[in-house]
Parts: sequence; structure tokens; C-alpha cells
Amino acid sequence: MLKTLVIVAHPNLETSVINKRWIEELQQYPEKYTVHELYKVYPDGHIDVQQEQQLIESHDHLVLQFPFYWFSSPPLLKQWLDEVFTYGWAYGSKGDKLQQRKVALAVSAGIKEEDYAQEAKYRYTVEQMLSPLETTFLYCGADYRSFFAFYGAEHEPAASDLEQNVQNYLRFMDNL
Repeated sequence: MLKTLVIVAHPNLETSVINKRWIEELQQYPEKYTVHELYKVYPDGHIDVQQEQQLIESHDHLVLQFPFYWFSSPPLLKQWLDEVFTYGWAYGSKGDKLQQRKVALAVSAGIKEEDYAQEAKYRYTVEQMLSPLETTFLYCGADYRSFFAFYGAEHEPAASDLEQNVQNYLRFMDNL
């Protein structure tokens, strides 16, 4: 069975609306998913690059799960990418560890989905805002599989909407 590594980068997971539920659901299937919480493992920000690279290599797929912070990823995730995706490992003439590896994103946004449109308040879609990460994966030769999103986390979503999203997330993960 193929196994997916889920890198969770949420600096305030205890206050999370949806990321916490996504994690709880994924952890019910340890044979399919390894949940790796960066802020729990590296509270001091000192990343063990070799350990992280070995963790990626021991899984078939990679998903980065995080909340949008100022329309980007949280700082520890950016640091993780900068330090772990090294020349000779992730890219370069001998950097093949991400080649053809299925990679995806799971993003939660406090803002409502309709605000993420070219003609809307913030002028950009989530897909456009995630394009630097997509480009990073493509540069490393990974098989980028798109993103999954939850919108409106700061607008007190209904419990039924949260649970429906959790089920949709599992389907997304199963279809990587």
C-alpha cells in the first residue's frame, strides 16, 4: 500500500478550526498516512534536514498542510522547504529524490472562497497564490497534484460544513 507523508505547518494548532480535524481524521488511518507536525517537532526552529529527507524518502506521496498566513505559508514551512529541498537531493544534476513523487497541498483560509477571485476583493485566486509552491515542486521534478482547500475558517463555519470538508479531504488524499 502506498503511504502519504503529511507535513503539517500550523503554528497555533490548538486554535485551529479545520486543520485539527483533518489531522484527527488522518490519524485514524496510520497504514495510509504519517502526520508530521513541524511546530511540534521543531519548536525552536532547528530542523534536522537529514531526518526530514529520510522521512520523505520513506513515503510515496507528500502533502503540505497549512493555514494561509498573510496569503502565504507559515514561516516554519518556508524554512523547512529552504533547508530540506537541497541541491543534490531535491534538484540539480543528482537531485532526484522528489522526481515523479506525487505532491499536493492542503490549505485552510480564514477568508471566504468568493473573495479569492480576480474580480473580487483580493484580486487573486488561491491557485495563483499557491503558484510559487507549485513551481517549486515542478522545478524538483515532482508530480504536483493540485490543492485542497477549506475556506471561511474565521466565519464560524457550521459543524456539518466542517465534517463534509473532512470527508472531501479524505477523498482528495485517496485520489493522489
